[in-house]
Amino acid sequence: MTAKVERRNPWFYVPTTYFAEGLPYMIVNSLAVIIYKKMGVSNTMIAFWTTWLYLPWVIKMLWGPLIDMYSTKRDWITWTQALMAGAVLLSALSLKTPHFLPVSMACFMLVAFLSATHDIAVDGFYMLSLDEKNQAFFVGIRAFCYRLAMLFSSGVLVMLAGSVEKTTGNIPHSWNLVLTLAAAILGLLFVYHKLFLPAPAADKPDESKAIKLAEFGEIIAAYFKMEGIALGVAFILTYRFGEAMLLKLAAPFLLDKAEVGGMALSTSQVGVAYGTIGLASLIVGGLLGGWLISKYGLKKCIWPMALALNAPDLVYVYMSFNTGLPTTFIYTLVGVEQFGYGIGTTAFMFYMIQLTGEKYKTAHFAISTGIMALGMMLPGFISGKLQDLAGYPKFFIIVCIATIPGMLLIPLLKFKNMGKTA
Repeated sequence: MTAKVERRNPWFYVPTTYFAEGLPYMIVNSLAVIIYKKMGVSNTMIAFWTTWLYLPWVIKMLWGPLIDMYSTKRDWITWTQALMAGAVLLSALSLKTPHFLPVSMACFMLVAFLSATHDIAVDGFYMLSLDEKNQAFFVGIRAFCYRLAMLFSSGVLVMLAGSVEKTTGNIPHSWNLVLTLAAAILGLLFVYHKLFLPAPAADKPDESKAIKLAEFGEIIAAYFKMEGIALGVAFILTYRFGEAMLLKLAAPFLLDKAEVGGMALSTSQVGVAYGTIGLASLIVGGLLGGWLISKYGLKKCIWPMALALNAPDLVYVYMSFNTGLPTTFIYTLVGVEQFGYGIGTTAFMFYMIQLTGEKYKTAHFAISTGIMALGMMLPGFISGKLQDLAGYPKFFIIVCIATIPGMLLIPLLKFKNMGKTA
C-alpha cells in the first residue's frame, strides 16, 4: 500500500466516491425489483419485501454520530465498500439456490445498511477534504457521478443481464453474472480508495462531536415544535404517495406479459427505458426544476411542479389500457413520466431545505429526509397486493387518485423567501 497523503487532487477521488455512493443504492432500490420479477416472484412479494430496503435511509440519522466518534471517515468509506462488495457477491451466489429470496433479501438489507452508512461518511469526508471553493466547484461533479452510477445500474447492468438472458436462456445465471460484476466494481473501488483517498488531518475520531442522548432528544423536540410542522410532515409523507406506489410496480408492469396486462418488454428494453431515456429525462427535469425555482421562487413554482410530478402518472393508465404500443412510443411515455418526476422532486427537496430551524439546520434536514424515506416505504407495502387484487389499469387509476391529498395540502403551506418571489 502506498503511504497516505493528507491532500490529493479532488479529481482523483470525488468522482469515484460518489459513483460508489450511487451504485449500491441503485442495486437494492431498483435492480432488486427487476431481479425478483425476472426470477418469478409475485408483485405482492416484490413490493412488500423490497420496500423494507428503504429502512436504513429512514433511520440512518440514529447512528450518524458514531461515524464521528469512532475511526476516520476514510476508513468508514473503504471498509463499507469492502463489506458491500462481499454482500453483493453473496446475493449473486444465492440466485442459483432454491432459497434465493430470503438469502438475497438478507444480503440486500446488509448492503442497504452499509450503503446508508457509506453515504454519511462520504458526505462528511467531502466537507473535510475540500476547502469551501472546491466544495462549491465539485458539487455538480459529485451529482453527475452519482447519476452516472444510476445510469450504469439501471441501464448498463440491466441491458447486460438482458443480453446474457437472451443468449443463454438462463435468468438466474444472467443476474448472477451482473451482481458479480457489481461486486467486483465495489471491490476495485475499495482497493482504489484504500490507495488513493487522502488522509486529511481533520479526519480523526472526535468524541466531542457525539450527540448526547439529551441533546438528540432536544434536536427532535425542536423539529416537532417548529411552526406548521404537523402540516409539513403530512406534506412530506403524502406528496409522493402516488409516485411511491408507481415506483415499485413500473418495472414489473413493463416486464409482465400482455396476457396479464403488462407491456411485455424484454429485460434489455427495460434497461433502455429507465436506464437511458428515463434517466436522461429525469436529469433534465431536475435541472429545469432547479432553474425555475431559482428564477421564480418555490412559492410560485410548487403548484405547477406538483402537477408536473403527478399528471404524467396518467401515461401508465394509458399504457395499461393499450398494451400493444410500439416500443419506441413506450420509451417516450416513460421519458415523459420521468421528466415530470425530476421537476416535481426538485420542488420537494427545496421545500425540505426550508423546513428547518435556525439552530439545527443539518440535523433537521436529516430528519426530514428520514420522513421522506418513510413516505416512500409506506405506499410500497400495499402497492403490490393492491395491484394483484385490482389489476394494472385500476391500480394505476388508484395511483393517480393517491396523488391528490398531497396536492391539496399545498395551499396551506408556508414558504420562506427562496429565490425570486416577485
